Amino acid sequence: MTELEKIKTHLCRSEISKTTHQPFYKVMARELLYPPVYWFLAHRYHVPGLHIQALFYLLGLRLLARRKFRLAASQRLLSSPMDSVRYFEFDFFYKRFPDHPDIINYLDISSPRLFPALIIKKFPHINGTIINPDIKDLNVSEKLFSACGLTNRCRFVNETIANLKLPDKSFDVVTSISVIEHIPGGGDIEAVKKIWELLRPSGSLLISVPCARNAFEEYIDFNEYGLLTPDDDSYVFGQRFYDKTLLEDRFWHILGPPKKMVIYGEKQKGFFFKNRQKRLESTHYPFWREPYVVGQNYCIFDSIENLPGIGVIALEFIK
Repeated sequence: MTELEKIKTHLCRSEISKTTHQPFYKVMARELLYPPVYWFLAHRYHVPGLHIQALFYLLGLRLLARRKFRLAASQRLLSSPMDSVRYFEFDFFYKRFPDHPDIINYLDISSPRLFPALIIKKFPHINGTIINPDIKDLNVSEKLFSACGLTNRCRFVNETIANLKLPDKSFDVVTSISVIEHIPGGGDIEAVKKIWELLRPSGSLLISVPCARNAFEEYIDFNEYGLLTPDDDSYVFGQRFYDKTLLEDRFWHILGPPKKMVIYGEKQKGFFFKNRQKRLESTHYPFWREPYVVGQNYCIFDSIENLPGIGVIALEFIK
């Protein structure tokens, strides 16, 4: 297996633990008033996914009407349900998700919970299986799905892809938004094989991963799920950025060429990492500005080789 360049990143997260003392009514007023302004401004940049943010905003209002205040706020349904390249990923997945009455069994593998919730809400004939190795995060997902009245069509599985025990060829559609890149070593290859086995013939696989002109791996000093063994410097594997060759070796080789692929990346190298650090360090990061920030700093590229920095590639495969 090809040895990739490795970088180590120190994630400064000390500010996150600090509590804020802003009155709840001020927080809610800000989340209700600011997002529409920046949502409107983002249109000048043709930011993908703005229609999806509008759907989440309306969902947030419905939860508020049902007095689910804390849940709506914790998911940032009113301020910014998506951030960074999620605008692009949600847009691609939502548009490419097959709209057909024969689509019954849907599997999502550890994507941001709002996306499978959106899909299951949109298609009343679909039954969803939600996979997540983090039990705390999965519990939050269950609460959200319950508040949306979706739990009667969903099952939640606390498991990794590697240990997943589900029948082969049992799903019509599988989605996985920015997940596979977090599996160390050759685990991503095994995960792709496993996912492909779970998909029925003529089924759809929608998947996205980070990409760069030259592939590399990022190691971080934050073991979020406690699933990985730190090295001598207390760093664990964070994620992998795929170049064209690595995608061909680890995806195309197993799945064949994609039916559709789109690349979305930063306009100036380094913006993603700087912006990520700002979000980690501050308890007052203005998430409601995200669609406008995305429009200013990201755009569509016609190839990975033309990326000035890093990006994300969204892929559709048909079995």
